[in-house]
Amino acid sequence: MIKIYGMDTCPDCAYIKEQIENNPNFEYMDIGSHVRVLKEFLKIRDNSEIFLHVKENGQIGIPCFVLEDGRITLDAKEAGLKNRPDENPAFCSLGANSEGKRC
Repeated sequence: MIKIYGMDTCPDCAYIKEQIENNPNFEYMDIGSHVRVLKEFLKIRDNSEIFLHVKENGQIGIPCFVLEDGRITLDAKEAGLKNRPDENPAFCSLGANSEGKRC
């Protein structure tokens, strides 16, 4: 099963969540639903080098995919899903260091 960490208010995550609805091969974990889920995500984020660039640019790093083999990725395609089209990529970005890309 592929575990996906996201947040319902994130447009990228909402796009992913629509794709996995009623699919038992995916588990969606809303990091805003409970502090336990947020802590799970932060443990991954704090210990994975793929988040270094994300954090440097004021982004969160969601949606985050934990693949069945344990690999972590921020690319929906690696989980067999589609990334959201770049309609408004600056939606989730904060701060002057932000490149205006994704959450």
